Amino acid sequence: MSDKKRGFPKFLKIVLLLMLVGGIVVGYLGYQAFLGSSVTKNEPYLYVHTGDSYADVLKQLEEKNIVTNVQFFDYVAKAMDYPSAVKPGKYKLTEGLSNRRLIGNLRGGYQEAVKFRFENIRLKENFAALLGKNFEADSVSFLNILQNNAVAESYGFTEANFFSMFIPNTYEIYWNTSPDKIVARFHDEYNTFWNTERKEKAAALNLTPQEVSVLASIVKGEALHRDEMPKIAGLYLNRLKRGILLQADPTVIFANNDFSIRRVLNKHLTIDNPYNTYRFKGLPPGPIMLPSIAAIDAVLNYAKHDYIYMCAKDDFSGYHNFAVTQAEHLVNARKFQRALDARNIKK
Repeated sequence: MSDKKRGFPKFLKIVLLLMLVGGIVVGYLGYQAFLGSSVTKNEPYLYVHTGDSYADVLKQLEEKNIVTNVQFFDYVAKAMDYPSAVKPGKYKLTEGLSNRRLIGNLRGGYQEAVKFRFENIRLKENFAALLGKNFEADSVSFLNILQNNAVAESYGFTEANFFSMFIPNTYEIYWNTSPDKIVARFHDEYNTFWNTERKEKAAALNLTPQEVSVLASIVKGEALHRDEMPKIAGLYLNRLKRGILLQADPTVIFANNDFSIRRVLNKHLTIDNPYNTYRFKGLPPGPIMLPSIAAIDAVLNYAKHDYIYMCAKDDFSGYHNFAVTQAEHLVNARKFQRALDARNIKK
């Protein structure tokens, strides 16, 4: 029988079969490497720090078990020229995402912005710590800016009232944004917040926006309930207009730097500190906490009345009894003092 009639030699069939199987395997591996499910559910985000190399990224992927096969990732990354295009940022990790998609996001710098919200911040140190927790820069870097008089003056503030520039709200900022640019972003929000209407209301009170914020911080410190803020604001504005000491307990607590105080005593009132409004007339030099938007608007839209005294109610509801005369106030104060004694609250 001739060779033509015999067909392909057996060894050639085996070679062709092996090539076919090999092609299938290579195709499968290629598919898995590029398009197959790669990202695990172990981490919600991948943080690429400023200055990180490709080796740093690869190490993090391996140590945190972020992808199912680091070798596959490495192969695809090199094929897509990612090692020379590493960009810092906070990148969202979705379970099942392919290497091709993940690397495309990393290479393009398509990071997810941090939704940063803050309120009820008492001190600059607390704010710096929160910023350091949410962004790449550490808390020390942020605190250095918050306590920098030159920076404060560049924005039209003093070091004491600079804290009032930060309006509590929700901000979308990229994780690796530098501290100075983050502060600039807050300044933009401040300018937006203090629109013409708010500025005109502040001027009608003979107060600057910074002074409104300082007073609002005291109102925030006094009020446990938002609906009482305008009434409290009206009381302090009455005192300012009449040249009466504000005598606000939250400022005394701030001046003593002891936030465990529950009962302000005579010994607390003697401290020689410009934030002690029992000794120093007018507003303190800066806010005693970050005022909320509600507190600022409560000052700008204060309740008009004749009250100049207030004392916490003896039912500990968080509301206050208000008085026009000192005699009325002393009655309210004695009720509250008896309530404190009954609960054995001595300090």
